[in-house]
Amino acid sequence: MTTPLIVKLVLVSLLVFIIFNLGRALFIMVKGQHQQSMSQYLGRRVLFSVVVIVVLLVALGLGYIQPNTRPY
Repeated sequence: MTTPLIVKLVLVSLLVFIIFNLGRALFIMVKGQHQQSMSQYLGRRVLFSVVVIVVLLVALGLGYIQPNTRPY
């Protein structure tokens, strides 16, 4: 496996985990369960969003991924 593919797989898996945590927080909010804290899942979502941004910046800086220079 090449490094750009690994970086992309890590980013996609982090994004899926972010969506999962957002869904869990929504489920707790709608269901009204007070056993678990909704902020725990929302906090994880924010944390992993920051991790995604850092991974993107590092991968761009090291040249593992290339930005699209043409907007169309």
